[in-house]
Amino acid sequence: MNQSGQEATQQAANSQHEQLLARARNIRLVLLDVDGVLTDGRISYGSGDLEIKSFHSQDGFGLRLLRDNGMAIGIITGRSSEALRRRAAELKFAHLYEDAKDKLVLFEQILQQDNLQAEQCAYMGDDWMDLPLLNRCGLAAAPANAVPEVKERVHFVTARKGGEGAVRELCDLILEAQGLQQQILAQFDR
Repeated sequence: MNQSGQEATQQAANSQHEQLLARARNIRLVLLDVDGVLTDGRISYGSGDLEIKSFHSQDGFGLRLLRDNGMAIGIITGRSSEALRRRAAELKFAHLYEDAKDKLVLFEQILQQDNLQAEQCAYMGDDWMDLPLLNRCGLAAAPANAVPEVKERVHFVTARKGGEGAVRELCDLILEAQGLQQQILAQFDR
């Protein structure tokens, strides 16, 4: 590729990033799927009813930063587990919907309850059942391990996989777009 082709590619990438930041500036609520987003998608069973899930600490920290800076965070997932309820309590999620059969209906209820518009909500999902909500929200995101049909339709695909820091990338994008990232970093970088 010649220099003018490289410059055009860089300009297109910059333009896409600016469009993404414009979407992220409006976000007031971040909703997430769980399996494949907050976790790596594996479901491990122990004896009895024991279900084991692993969550990434960087995702939790990013969500805490959003929450501490005035954004609501929540979960809409098709499964339920005690491990998830524990993690949601630790992170003080404003919304927790388990066993969701129709995520879009729950999304509309949350918007009404929180007096928000769809454009003010980000959602990260990884599979087909997330598409109705991803198609409706203001900032649709997917982790690197999402199915191709989801990655083709969202605004933002993370470099990292679910359960490996993908949610943190979304959090950082929102903080950057809202002019908070450097201010928050300065609190820790003393």
